[in-house]
Amino acid sequence: MGSQIRKTFGILIAYLETELSAVFGPLAIPGTFPVFISIFMFVIFSNFIGLCPYVFTRSRHLSITLALGLPLWLGRILWSTVFQFNSLMAHLVPSGTPGPLIPLMVVIERVRNIIRPGTLSIRLAANMVAGHLLLTLLGRQGPALRSFLLLFLILALILLLMLEVGVACIQAYVFTVLRSLYLNELRSPAFNKTIV
Repeated sequence: MGSQIRKTFGILIAYLETELSAVFGPLAIPGTFPVFISIFMFVIFSNFIGLCPYVFTRSRHLSITLALGLPLWLGRILWSTVFQFNSLMAHLVPSGTPGPLIPLMVVIERVRNIIRPGTLSIRLAANMVAGHLLLTLLGRQGPALRSFLLLFLILALILLLMLEVGVACIQAYVFTVLRSLYLNELRSPAFNKTIV
C-alpha cells in the first residue's frame, strides 16, 4: 500500500515537473520546482480535506489564498525592479504600440500586474466556496423531500461531490501553473545567468 502511494506521488511530481519545465525552460532557477510543487500539494490537500463534512476548507479563505499568491509574486517584482529594471519597464509596453498610447499602456499593464495575485487568490477562493455552497444548499433540502425525490437528491449530491473532487484538483493545478506563468513573464536569460 505504501509503495503504491509513493508511486502515485512520484508520477504526480514528475508530471508537475514536466509542466513547470515547459513554463520555465532550461534556465529555471534552482529550487523553483520544489516551491511550486509544495504550493500545489498544500492547495490540493486543503481542497480535499475541505470536502469532508464539517471541515473548513483553508483554500476558500481569502487570507490563505492571498498568502499563497502574494509573496512569491512580490519578491519577483522587487527582484526584477532592482536587477533588470529596463526589461521590466520594456515589458509594460507591447511591441507595435503607437507612441501616443505608450503612457496609457504603461498604466494599464502596471495595474494588470498589481492585481494579478489578488485575482488569482479570489479565483481559487470563489471556486472552492461555490461548490461547497451548492453542496450545502442541496443537502439541506433532504428532510423536506419524499422518498423518490430524496433518492434523486442523493444521486445529485454524489455526482456533485465527484465534480467537486475534480474542481479541487483543477484549481490546485490552475493556481500553480498561473503563478508560474506570471513569474516566468518577468524572466530573461541574462537575469538567470547572473545568479550565483
